[in-house]
Amino acid sequence: MGTIHRRTFLRASGVALSLPLLDAMLAESSKAAEAEKARRRMVLIDLGFGLHAPNLFPTKTGRDYESTPYLDVLKEFRDDYTIISGTSHPDVDGGHFAAKSFLTGAPKPTSANFKNSISLDQSAAERIGLETRFSSLTLSLMAGRGIAYSRSGVEIPSESRASRLFAKMFLGGKPEEKQQQIQRLKDGQSVMDAVLDRAKAMQSRVGARDREKLDQYFSSVRATEQRLVQAEEWEHRPKPHVTAKPPQDVTNSADVIGGARLMFDMMHLALETDSTRLITLYNPGVNAVPPIEGVTQDYHNLSHHGQDAERLAQLKVVELEQMKAFAEFLGQLRGAKEAEGTLLENTMVLLGSDLGNGSSHDNHNLPIILAGGGFKHGQHLGFDKTNNYPLPNLFVSMLQRLGIETDKFASSSGTMTGLEA
Repeated sequence: MGTIHRRTFLRASGVALSLPLLDAMLAESSKAAEAEKARRRMVLIDLGFGLHAPNLFPTKTGRDYESTPYLDVLKEFRDDYTIISGTSHPDVDGGHFAAKSFLTGAPKPTSANFKNSISLDQSAAERIGLETRFSSLTLSLMAGRGIAYSRSGVEIPSESRASRLFAKMFLGGKPEEKQQQIQRLKDGQSVMDAVLDRAKAMQSRVGARDREKLDQYFSSVRATEQRLVQAEEWEHRPKPHVTAKPPQDVTNSADVIGGARLMFDMMHLALETDSTRLITLYNPGVNAVPPIEGVTQDYHNLSHHGQDAERLAQLKVVELEQMKAFAEFLGQLRGAKEAEGTLLENTMVLLGSDLGNGSSHDNHNLPIILAGGGFKHGQHLGFDKTNNYPLPNLFVSMLQRLGIETDKFASSSGTMTGLEA
């Protein structure tokens, strides 16, 4: 007897009923479970104004640390995350300019000859991005500002409108629009073919060193061809169906909390439908007064508190709202069941900032929270606050958790000490 797909429906008179789990479905269900085992995901979030360290970091390390005001918001997730202190990117400075290097670790972002490198998400996308419709999603709460960079150090354009992101993920275009997109992809492939043919013809006329460069170039072109072919295949497949209604964009740019919540909703949908397994979100803050009760000063001004008691009090209100929005996102992921555990158990979620002290624009002792992803959480990993531990070590651990064989990323010296999978 053949197996019956778990998603089989009985349809009659416009009514569709999903079948219960039958014995005939078990083989198919087992295969699906095996496939979902490999579905590891990664979400990377950068808060541009940072988080006030005394309200975030516990004084004691280990598993029996005492909570803090910001971690109190995450108390129901205590066993689902690790709070990490005493880390930074070696040789990355420049205050807000360090956002360019938050996911790349490229040194000296303010120097005249600065050249960025590949970001953590894009490094992973090169290896696992072809498995989903979107190799990665690069999101931001501010148009034109992102934290994802290609291997050549070029910034990946970010999406800042939730409505446009929803349409891209779930709404099918008109047949002629889809055909135009397919043709554009084919045109891209034909260009790659022509370039590759010309480059191959040169190989016999150059020296060994140039042949090595051409080999690297061939590999790059082949990778681009693969992405184009895969993208064309996805254009022929129907998009996932979701019951969620298209979102209404947050039009008030000062409403950073409302904007964050809306993007978190979209990120949850993207992960749950397996539209992508890699997401970055940049929340750069705003030079305006956010619509939060008790807040009367602009967010950027509050981040430059200078230890002023009133500013610190209002900053705490804003940052508590940031943490609440993050907690709601973790709750969405934990509430989504999969064949193997929950979406949170299969998704690494990093919340951090390129600023360790927003008031002084210091880029050391970065606030880092790692949730989910199957690690043994429930601890405070505290490293040296004077001689910081390299944050790229965490990135290596995360890449390995995605199933990517590597022992190096940026300035890393290995995997993160004390983080157990």
